[in-house]
Amino acid sequence: MVGYDPEAKCVSTVEAAAAGSASGLVTRVLVSPLDVLKIRFQLQIEQLSSRNPTAKYHGILQAVQRIFREEGLTAFWKGHVPAQFLSIGFGAVQFMAFESLTELVHNVTSFNTRHSFVHLVCGGLAACTATVAVQPVDTLRTRFAAQGEPKIYPNLRHAVVTMYQTEGPQTFYRGLTPTLVAIFPYAGLQFFFYNILQQFSKWVIPAEAENGASVKNLVCGSCAGVISKSLTYPLDVVKKRLQVGGFEHARAAFGQVRTYGGLLDCMRQIMREEGPGGFFKGLSPSLLKAAFSTGLIFFWYELFCSLLCAVKSPESTRRKEG
Repeated sequence: MVGYDPEAKCVSTVEAAAAGSASGLVTRVLVSPLDVLKIRFQLQIEQLSSRNPTAKYHGILQAVQRIFREEGLTAFWKGHVPAQFLSIGFGAVQFMAFESLTELVHNVTSFNTRHSFVHLVCGGLAACTATVAVQPVDTLRTRFAAQGEPKIYPNLRHAVVTMYQTEGPQTFYRGLTPTLVAIFPYAGLQFFFYNILQQFSKWVIPAEAENGASVKNLVCGSCAGVISKSLTYPLDVVKKRLQVGGFEHARAAFGQVRTYGGLLDCMRQIMREEGPGGFFKGLSPSLLKAAFSTGLIFFWYELFCSLLCAVKSPESTRRKEG
């Protein structure tokens, strides 16, 4: 169902956008707590270890307990409104672009649109398109998830106005370069491995057992998410560090803060002060999030597309009979 298939095409690009939006919305609600944990870990300069007395967060369970104790249950959904805009917009643009690109490949080239490498390239390009479209919302989401108590930004409107007036419009695109550098291989590898795993599952699972397709989509998506996130994670850390530039005053309660001059300067400072392990801070919650979110994104997308096809099929049957 993911990607253009001339033999089984029943979802238009607009419907693909709708299915992508819906899948992003549902998934975001479920994985938001892991996203907050990941961002907190990524932004912490101090080593993530109980042996470091200056570190605010040591591990997943300790961080969950501390955030809940200090900020309450709602803290795990901090920045949820901009995050939902991000998920809905990203899902719509990504899947619409992916379906359009794979259809373009089918129409103007001799490549097989079901081939994994076609999905790798088209998936990466689709994600880059979606990233440029929603980058301002991603920056807002990161700011909300990163701030402690008392809040610097009480609501979304205040955050947009304050950031624009004090930092200029370019602040909404902080971290765009490492985001694009990271998102192409990350999303491309998601679609690549999802395609490979789907093909492998068809070889392993007999056709008569196809009633477990939804579970299969979930498992294939989860595995694809973990693999792609592991391979591209360091650039995600750099992106988050750059997105909170100019926001250092709101990070004082969390420990040390740093100012970075750009992508290369950020990488140099992380390597010098935190070592190679600094590029993998927050990897555990990030992999959990990648497994859940990617699995659920493909699961819900395939499900919504199937529902759209099922809704349309009686109408097409009546047209043929008429």
